[in-house]
Amino acid sequence: MAVKSLEELFVHELSDIYSAEKQLTRALPKLARASSEPQLKQAFESHLEETNGQVERIDKIVEQLDLRLKRIKCAAMEGLVEEGKEIIDAVEEGTLRDAALIAGAQKVEHYEIAAYGTLAALAKELGYDEVLPLILDTLKEEKSADEKLSKLAEQRVNKSAAGRRASAESESGREVRH
Repeated sequence: MAVKSLEELFVHELSDIYSAEKQLTRALPKLARASSEPQLKQAFESHLEETNGQVERIDKIVEQLDLRLKRIKCAAMEGLVEEGKEIIDAVEEGTLRDAALIAGAQKVEHYEIAAYGTLAALAKELGYDEVLPLILDTLKEEKSADEKLSKLAEQRVNKSAAGRRASAESESGREVRH
């Protein structure tokens, strides 16, 4: 399916991120259950609520512009969700898994930030002024989610995971350098 105009590109990108958000609504509860850090669990649960709101915003955009979304599956989000499943399967429950989950979640946020930034630029160019605030609200939420994950990683989870590694190494007889 060839995209032949900026309008068609906008619809394609909107369809892609709609698929991404729907996939994320199914993945976030699994990430929350796999988290041992209460604040991380809460961050995933809170972002699920935001994501549901973001899906509703896309529905409003579609309605306001009288568009028809394409039935596509966002391959990028599919891959990112699969990475999250691999983390859950491969990393033992605890702070190390939490650190890995945050890293994976930030990849998702960065993808979404790029997608909504692109949609905002396309909407501006196309004169879709009535829906631009909806796109920008979601972009702001995605940036905020990324910042919250960074703070959680830097202030708690990564330090805890590093401390766990240091104690595990000292228990196994390896020298730990500080």
